[in-house]
Amino acid sequence: MTTVLIVDDQPLQRFGFRMLLESSPETVVAGEAAHGGEAVRQAAELRPDVILMDVRMPGMDGIEATRRIVASGGRSRVLVLTTFDVDEYAHAALRAGASGFLLKDAHPEELLAGIRAVAAGDAVIAPALTRRLLDAYAHHLPQAAPGAGAEGDPRVRSLTEREHEVLVAIGRGWTNGEIAERLVLSESTVKTYVGRVLAKVGARDRVQAVIFAYDLGLARPNPSD
Repeated sequence: MTTVLIVDDQPLQRFGFRMLLESSPETVVAGEAAHGGEAVRQAAELRPDVILMDVRMPGMDGIEATRRIVASGGRSRVLVLTTFDVDEYAHAALRAGASGFLLKDAHPEELLAGIRAVAAGDAVIAPALTRRLLDAYAHHLPQAAPGAGAEGDPRVRSLTEREHEVLVAIGRGWTNGEIAERLVLSESTVKTYVGRVLAKVGARDRVQAVIFAYDLGLARPNPSD
């Protein structure tokens, strides 16, 4: 059973999410919050599996609330709801530690599947959308030479050669199947490597591993290979 905290400043929106979540035998509504400050408090008190987080709210917005919740080191994972699939808020939420993104008008089955995925530690957004989102995100980063900063990072140095290849592949938005094909590995082996990479670089999920790769210049938009 997945417990969910709903965070949205619109009562009707919260009501709609609650109705959907209560209709599923796999989810339980742990609570509701109307702004970021309340979300931070309830996350600490209720320790929900997933926080369904709106971005644009008065007072403390969803970005700052996400940052504080993630920084607290709690068990809750944040699923951000955005009006547009690529905007400046999505970029900021990535940096704040969000585990995934869904559009506010996502179909009910997409929302429920996204909540399950985030609760399981997976990324919600599909690799193609991850790539498009991160391509846009990368334009907000200072231009650096490929790999700049990576050599001096102890997390990168802890990776084996193969794990390093897998991290770069994750940063390029490749699926496990694509990594397996290009590196000539089985998908089960790739899954093992992905798990090791996430653990070594301290990434909560695949999305955060992509951010890590971009920040260190290991991945950039539209790589040629």
